Amino acid sequence: MGMLVFGIVMTSLGALLPMLTLKFQIDKIAAGSLMSLLSMGILTGSVIFGPVVDRFGYKIILVLATAVIIGGLEILALTSEFGMLQGSLFAIGTGGGILNGSTNALVSDISEENKSARLSLLGVYFGIGAIGIPFLLGLLLEYVSYNTFMITTGAAVFIPLVFFVKCEFPSPKQAQGFPVKEGLKLLRNLTLLMLGCILFFESGMEMTVGSWSTTFLSEDLAINKNQAVFFLSFYWMGMTVTRLVLGMALKKIESGVVLVLSLLVTFSGIILLISSTGAVQAVTGLVLIGVGFASVFPVILGFTGSLFSGLSGTAFSIIFVIALIGGSALPLFTGILADSYNLRIGLATIPTSTVMIFLIYITIKNKLIQTK
Repeated sequence: MGMLVFGIVMTSLGALLPMLTLKFQIDKIAAGSLMSLLSMGILTGSVIFGPVVDRFGYKIILVLATAVIIGGLEILALTSEFGMLQGSLFAIGTGGGILNGSTNALVSDISEENKSARLSLLGVYFGIGAIGIPFLLGLLLEYVSYNTFMITTGAAVFIPLVFFVKCEFPSPKQAQGFPVKEGLKLLRNLTLLMLGCILFFESGMEMTVGSWSTTFLSEDLAINKNQAVFFLSFYWMGMTVTRLVLGMALKKIESGVVLVLSLLVTFSGIILLISSTGAVQAVTGLVLIGVGFASVFPVILGFTGSLFSGLSGTAFSIIFVIALIGGSALPLFTGILADSYNLRIGLATIPTSTVMIFLIYITIKNKLIQTK
């Protein structure tokens, strides 16, 4: 339920961006700032959740985060003020950051073995939410306004809210009080910081592709906006189906091997997308990118959960914070490049980030062997 809602959070802005750009009459830099606000909200939620779940458990923070998302989605649907739009995106992002971090930490905590495989299965539900928004928007925008669509989406999030209220969760791991000294030591752990740097680039790539793809398809390839939103769902579909397969494959294949192969697929997909001249080539590139992205978060979170199990919530919080700095910076930088040159050049941030992830992984590979 939590990752399903986070999938909605992550794709709502990208799917709606062409319509919001038209409604509020904003340029690409302002559009990039909206993406950064969403990412900044997710960053804020990522700071909050770790120490809270280690100290107080999961229920309260999951309930509050979901309620915040419901309010944010309704404001997003109804507002005509740009400031309110910005505030709603920050609120939605904050709730989403809490849900993302908390659910991943929870799955890591309850998985004694095959953490990466189970985290990959968790990611499938993210994909269901992520696919649903652009897919349904592409089908329904001819018949309903995006305002009506988002009002209905916000109302549907009440179902996960009720689930969290009713569900029982594990007891807090640090019920006697949060060990501040041990938590601060994690901030100086080089391996943890390097894992966070991998997610810095990965989160940035995911946010960039998810947010700018519809604009690229509609402006550079002259594809109808509704079709462009629909085509975005293939990106999330590639990621989701691959994570379902990885839920089984990661039990048998070394996580590091899967990660390197995924980076190669990502690189191939983004080159295909950037060089595309038609819809078929572009959609194929989006699918390959989704396939390539699928393993990175589950593999890196699996390494993190195994290495720092005593304070998994706080460790996850630290790497998610680093990740979301990338999720905020890279889409904005892409927008700046696109405004100065064009979006094809802006999207060159993706292959560059792919190479950076590979170099960081090679640097810390030997330290991660123990987590296999």
